[in-house]
Amino acid sequence: MKKTTFTTVAARNAFSEVINLAAYGKERIALTRRGKTIAYVVPPDDIEALEAIEDRIDAEAARKIVARVAQGKEKTYPLEEVARELGVRLPARKRRKTA
Repeated sequence: MKKTTFTTVAARNAFSEVINLAAYGKERIALTRRGKTIAYVVPPDDIEALEAIEDRIDAEAARKIVARVAQGKEKTYPLEEVARELGVRLPARKRRKTA
């Protein structure tokens, strides 16, 4: 995938071009300040792929924790107990209507 570089000043002056290169040209745009890359403007597909990877990593971590709890290697605590210990006030819960 092509990567283009703009200084932050040039990107500000050519904002529409930067957005169009990422959105329609599928380019990754590096934004630099004083010769150092400080941010990227990337196509939506890149972010969606990154989020999918993060979701898989999170799901695998959750599976491992659930397995450790099931094996008795980890302990769980009620949210209210943890909040009380940390001195955190939880928002009031909405009560469900019963039929």
